Amino acid sequence: MEAFITFFSKNFFLIAWISALSVLGAITSYIRKVKSGKITRFSISELIGDIAISFFLGVITFLLCKGSGLDQYLTAGLVGLVSHMGTRGIVMIEDFIPKAINKWLGFK
Repeated sequence: MEAFITFFSKNFFLIAWISALSVLGAITSYIRKVKSGKITRFSISELIGDIAISFFLGVITFLLCKGSGLDQYLTAGLVGLVSHMGTRGIVMIEDFIPKAINKWLGFK
């Protein structure tokens, strides 16, 4: 537990930044759904679901970018973009991982 508290206190602003980008991605995705007519009226459960999915994707995207050694500004942009994509971002990551593994192993 002490290690978690130490990590959280050292990385508070980073965690807050990733969280804010993820939530903003979810909100813009929700607004886009309302404007396109996919959602006809306000739904708190839909909004919370979008936020949860976007937060998960934001954290996963951040970890993938950090592990790849990408620039922090590029990482921030990708976190916002993938968070906005929501479930489409999950599909994109699901498609990318097998292709990357096959390429790494030399399969076609």
